[in-house]
Amino acid sequence: MSLSPTRVFAAINAVQPPDQASPVMGKAVVVGGSVAGLLAARVLSDYAESVVIIDRDDLEATGERPGVPQGTQLHALLPGGLFQLERLFPEFRERALAAGAVEAPPEARRNYLDGRPKVVVPDDADSLAGSRPLLEGLIRQQVLRLPNVKTVTARATGLVFDGDVTTGVHCEVDGVPGVEAADLVVDAMGRSSRLSEWLEQAGWDRPVTRRMTVHLNYATALFHRKEANPASAVVLALNTPATSSDVAGAAFFAIEDGRWMAMMAGYGDNRPGRTAEDFVRRLREQFPPEFGEVAGNEMLGDVQTYRHADSRRRDFHTLKRFPARLVSVGDAVASFNPVYGQGMTAAALHAACLSTYLRSGPDLTVPARRYLALQKVVVDAAWSMSTSADLALPHVDGPYPRGYRVSSWVSRQIVAATVTDVVTARRFNEVVSMREHPLSLARPRVLLDALRANRRAR
Repeated sequence: MSLSPTRVFAAINAVQPPDQASPVMGKAVVVGGSVAGLLAARVLSDYAESVVIIDRDDLEATGERPGVPQGTQLHALLPGGLFQLERLFPEFRERALAAGAVEAPPEARRNYLDGRPKVVVPDDADSLAGSRPLLEGLIRQQVLRLPNVKTVTARATGLVFDGDVTTGVHCEVDGVPGVEAADLVVDAMGRSSRLSEWLEQAGWDRPVTRRMTVHLNYATALFHRKEANPASAVVLALNTPATSSDVAGAAFFAIEDGRWMAMMAGYGDNRPGRTAEDFVRRLREQFPPEFGEVAGNEMLGDVQTYRHADSRRRDFHTLKRFPARLVSVGDAVASFNPVYGQGMTAAALHAACLSTYLRSGPDLTVPARRYLALQKVVVDAAWSMSTSADLALPHVDGPYPRGYRVSSWVSRQIVAATVTDVVTARRFNEVVSMREHPLSLARPRVLLDALRANRRAR
């Protein structure tokens, strides 16, 4: 790939669905009905005569999916992800608002760093606040309305190969084995994807899996919300290791059905908010007053906890041998520290990579190297952002990338400047929202502006 990562990333972000369907294959099979799988199916509906989604859960049912243990936790849809969803589903915003999602324009969002408010960026992009079941349910409804998409409730057990080409998926329905033939197979099985094992069992190389151990503990609780249109719909507060707080961060969103969804996170042995009393006390004592106001409302239900041991990525792009007609998307390729809210947006960008690849009319009888190269740019961007922040945590001890000391110093200068400088904050927000590649912050002009802002602040 001759273009720089920043230009490739910009091109992926700009991908539009084709004006009309132009099939390049007969049937595509998506293994996994996650957000990533659903978005891949939406893209494939433009390039395949038929699309089949295989999942152990009944995707026709409504509500929370049993296969999403973290579904009750707070999820963020970054502006970059909202842009992608609106391209794939032109009425997505309107449908979300009608279902109860809450608009979160820049003036309705607050950010704190170590208790200090960060500057508001006047022309920052809009966002939406809503629960994971609401957002995923809307995506699922839109995808399953497509005339050439259907679902199969089954357990995928392996892949079918004909030489170097993937030709289908082994699956079981009520214990009865069968095969779903395919012209393209998409692995959307999430963090627990078994694709690596299936490849190894079939005589292919197993991809290297990189891990960043973070030992994140987080908890989410729901509170009654009195205001129909709160002045602050999305509020986030991060505490750096320099503070004495044992809570790494907290957030609360206005979500559907007149509720607040609040979250707290800690690392290692710090497990904040395991009881209702502890959850409320910490929100009131360790964060700005807005958090205490939310905690003063009636709590609805119990506190829901979740543990995230590590971020991980499977480097399929490094394999010298890889089957044709096979790709992976979403957490099956890379999953990140959920504190940074990258999951759904990264999945949407993987779908954009798939659209870019299929639009080129590729030879499907050879490995999808171009797709893997595009996806690597997206994964590298999200991975560099999340792991660079994780490496600043006291309990994380690597692995450190080359040049980490210099890059971490630069990052600290830029983050510090976002508290007081609008220009730096805007640039940083473009990267955090996954609309720009992190390398765009490595330009000398960006660092100079940040250093000047920090000098003025002192």
